[in-house]
Amino acid sequence: MVKYDPAELDQTFAALADPTRRAILARLASGEASVGELAAPFEMSLPAVSKHLRVLTRAGLLAQTKDGRVRRCRLLPAPLREAQDWIDHYRRFWEQQFDALESYLREAETPPSNRSPSTESGEDSDPEEKA
Repeated sequence: MVKYDPAELDQTFAALADPTRRAILARLASGEASVGELAAPFEMSLPAVSKHLRVLTRAGLLAQTKDGRVRRCRLLPAPLREAQDWIDHYRRFWEQQFDALESYLREAETPPSNRSPSTESGEDSDPEEKA
């Protein structure tokens, strides 16, 4: 299993838990934007949007630069990749579990008369081979 920093994953998932922050990240996925451009679609104050940006910055998902009086933001994808890797690890685990359950259920659905004797008793199917 790949090693993950639990604190970094916690920050990433906490940042992604809010729909406003997810919308900001979705906007930044198409390119950098000013704080004003990011705030425009939301019915909230600029200081409230700035708080969301601070959470994203602390989580390592966002970088801000100053261009004169304008603060520009851009997406930093590394924490998202780490979260995706973590999710993929558990997705593979659960897929294997579900595949095993599916195999078990298929075997359980097969009527005993259709099963080979070896699967029923654990013995070979041809009694003459033992002689």
